[in-house]
Amino acid sequence: MADSNIFRFAMTNSQSTVYFDATLTPHTALSPRAFLVVMGLVGFMSFVGGMMFLSMGAVPVIAWFGLDALAIWLAFRASFHSLRQETRIEVTAERIALSHTAPGSEPRRVELPTGFARLSLDFPERRPSELKLAHGQQAYVIGRFLTPGERKSLHTALKSAIEKARAERYA
Repeated sequence: MADSNIFRFAMTNSQSTVYFDATLTPHTALSPRAFLVVMGLVGFMSFVGGMMFLSMGAVPVIAWFGLDALAIWLAFRASFHSLRQETRIEVTAERIALSHTAPGSEPRRVELPTGFARLSLDFPERRPSELKLAHGQQAYVIGRFLTPGERKSLHTALKSAIEKARAERYA
């Protein structure tokens, strides 16, 4: 009982205004139902094509149609697996907390002081834009899976939140 009271006391004392709190996740290309429809069509087309070649006497082609359908299913599975990543950003007057979880790896978490964090939106020549949050010599790229327009919108929102947090801290 005493431990839960200490935990509750610590939580109430450390509360501060949260200026930005967002969880970023990749877009889903297909719903589960649409995936079933697409895979049903792929299976049906593979079956019809295989039967057509079987009727002409080309038996080995059936295996290639099966491998083709399997490759498409594996590609969708890998895509759905990568959709389980997420990035959480929280901005307060004292700190900016970043945490990123990706399937198959340990969650990464870092906290930067709000007063000294630098936010930049870079446009390299041959790659998509990069939204970076830096402190000292360390830079963290945020939202690699976002579209350029979403990255720009996130940059604007984060910049505004950091300015408000700094205004409170140094007021």
